[in-house]
Amino acid sequence: MGEVRGGCCPPMYLFRSEPMQLVQLIFPIESAHLTVSYLGDVGLLQFKDLNVEKSPFQRTYAAQIKKCGEMARKLRYFKEQMLKAGFCPKKSTAQVDINLDDLEVRLGELEAELVEINANSEKLQRAHNELVEYKLVLEKAGEFFHVAHSSATEVQREYESRQITEESLDTPLLLEQEMLTDSSKQVKLGFITGLVPREKSMAFERIIFRATRGNVFIRHAVVEDPVTDPVSGEKIEKNVFVVFYSGEKAKNKILKICEAFGANRYPFSEDLGKQAQMITEVSGRLSELKTTIDVGLLQRNSLLQTIGDQFEQWDLWVRKEKSVYHTLNMLSLDVTKKCLVGEGWSPSFATKQIQHALERAAFDSNSQVGAIFQVLQTKELPPTYFQTNKFTSPFQEIVDAYGVAKYQEANPTVYTIITFPFLFAVMFGDWGHGICLLLATLFLIARERKYSSQKLGDIMEMMFAGRYCILMMALFSIFTGLIYNEFFSVPFELFAPSAYACRDLSCRDATTVGLIKARPTYPFGVDPAWHGSRSELPFLNSLKMKMSILLGVAQMNLGIMLSYYNAKFFGNGINTWFQFVPQIIFLNSLFGYLSILILVKWCTGSQADLYHTMIYMFLSPTDELGENQLFVGQKTLQLVLLLLALVAVPWMLLPKPFLLKKQHQDRHRGQSYTPLRSTEESLQLESNHGLHGHEEFEFSEVFVHQLIHTIEFVLGSVSNTASYLRLWALSLAHSELASVFYDKLLMLAWGYNNVVILIVGIFIFICATVGVLLVMETLSAFLHALRLHWVEFQNKFYEGDGYKFYPFSFTLIGDEDE
Repeated sequence: MGEVRGGCCPPMYLFRSEPMQLVQLIFPIESAHLTVSYLGDVGLLQFKDLNVEKSPFQRTYAAQIKKCGEMARKLRYFKEQMLKAGFCPKKSTAQVDINLDDLEVRLGELEAELVEINANSEKLQRAHNELVEYKLVLEKAGEFFHVAHSSATEVQREYESRQITEESLDTPLLLEQEMLTDSSKQVKLGFITGLVPREKSMAFERIIFRATRGNVFIRHAVVEDPVTDPVSGEKIEKNVFVVFYSGEKAKNKILKICEAFGANRYPFSEDLGKQAQMITEVSGRLSELKTTIDVGLLQRNSLLQTIGDQFEQWDLWVRKEKSVYHTLNMLSLDVTKKCLVGEGWSPSFATKQIQHALERAAFDSNSQVGAIFQVLQTKELPPTYFQTNKFTSPFQEIVDAYGVAKYQEANPTVYTIITFPFLFAVMFGDWGHGICLLLATLFLIARERKYSSQKLGDIMEMMFAGRYCILMMALFSIFTGLIYNEFFSVPFELFAPSAYACRDLSCRDATTVGLIKARPTYPFGVDPAWHGSRSELPFLNSLKMKMSILLGVAQMNLGIMLSYYNAKFFGNGINTWFQFVPQIIFLNSLFGYLSILILVKWCTGSQADLYHTMIYMFLSPTDELGENQLFVGQKTLQLVLLLLALVAVPWMLLPKPFLLKKQHQDRHRGQSYTPLRSTEESLQLESNHGLHGHEEFEFSEVFVHQLIHTIEFVLGSVSNTASYLRLWALSLAHSELASVFYDKLLMLAWGYNNVVILIVGIFIFICATVGVLLVMETLSAFLHALRLHWVEFQNKFYEGDGYKFYPFSFTLIGDEDE
């Protein structure tokens, strides 16, 4: 494990994380930018921050990062404007050599031009919207005055005709009195016109009426189409209003109310001739503004098109530059101020690739001094790095969600690839549902190239990322469905005829009585004759419950075996003899023995009660088994196993803390000095022991920790085994739900002999199957399988207290959002 390998194609390590090394790089300042850029292309070096004590503004390249941040802001502004205009940036793979200062000037010019165009466009659009409103006021208010003028003219004519026809003696006197009235005492009414939002018009009218104590006359006219408000730019339904008032006080009050309600006021003339003239002028100005706005829009679209052609290149280049300068800020300046010193973690296989990148950067930058690459020895725990692909990645994510593996700790992903979809399928077993799940997954895989380049929704993106995990789940569901012999809960004689036949003609239409074994045993899975029989539920319950225990004990034993491989790999004999051995003995003395009893009972066809056997193994270990005895010597074996289980508990609890204390004392007395080990071996021992040179050893803490661990394992062995019974419970629930949907929806609708009822029944059956069995049950089985792996399996060996390897890589920049 200690050799350093090079090459362009690293070997795949999934059981243990990649061997890592702490490296130091020293290169001249003139080639620093190019060196870091080439290392970003390699993407296999995680830099350490050597300037932690400095704030971001005190670092060497703070000005360049600020400059890149400003350019990124401008590019985000361009992107927002393009999305508003309906433009999509063109994707380009061409590499263009761009200068930082030139691009900064170019982006500044484009931003200034775009801001100016937008500002002018907003002003013109606002003026256009105001003129549209003004034209509406002229038209609607003009109708008020025209109607009022017409009615006044009619009233005057009627009055005059009445004057001529009436021969009253009082008339000349009254007329003469009216004519002598002082014209200065006549009341002159003022008016205000404008538009108010329709939803506020009633409140607007009420407030004006109250403020003026009813000394106003208000008229409203509804504008049919929504109007674009000049201030907010939103489409709003409005009403044209005309308020007649008397006096300056009333006018001031009305103006304040208009301002409070967001009512836009416009000037208006009583003269009908002037009104017509103003409408003509406004229409002409509207036409001119429309033409100007269209020209500005074309100019803006042309500018955005120019930006869109190079946007992707600029954006990627700015992201790269910013990440390069961020990385340069993590390096420390040499005392001569001429070199940069960097440290970081890299996989051992990447040594040649990194050295090649350093040599190429020194050559391309015409540097007279080459870069120095050296491996450092350290006691620091390295990051964890697994080489994954699109198939193994979702399973690794499932494990990492629980905790990242410690450096070179056994990785559960290797087994999770098989055990996770299999345990899911045990709960989901129905080959009809499995085929539906398979078709959905094949659809995602078929459109893999298209979807991988698109931004999907949260749920869809999660499903697409785990498509190969779902594929395995579907395949295993088909397999377990064939074992259960269920296709949407319907059994089929796929592999051979049923082993059972009717005793006589009376049982031809019923499978509850009168069946006898007439043919060889059904070769694969459950015999279809069990389905629909009186003993179906007891038989399947017994089968699935015992199968769940067997699977659970097998997986827990696998977890304990992996703890042995961890202890052996890290050279920890204490964990081997005082953790692995008592744990394997305790678990198998109880539940391993129960598994053997289950297998013996299946093979022999015995009627022994296993519940009774296991309970009285503890309560009365010396009593005779009687009819529950499965084999000779069972009683003696039970006594031995019970004794081993009792011995395993103190074996697990007591020796380890005392041995750790002795190791610590020997280390400080100088009795355990050994020759220097290789870097990897020292890293493994340090990460395993966790007790560094000058740390104090608290015996009480270690003992309490071991006590908790022992109690947790002993109680967990019982609770974890019981937890695996969820496989039986969810499998039974899935089977019964499928059976209910089939019998009560599909078959019930079929029995009516009505096409409409049949179609409705089929539709409801499909909706119930998809919604409940293919969505909710899939999610339920997935979560339960997740719990079985995280709690019951991984807690036997997996520490999960490591940290991920995050290399400086340009390939990851495209996935990051600013």
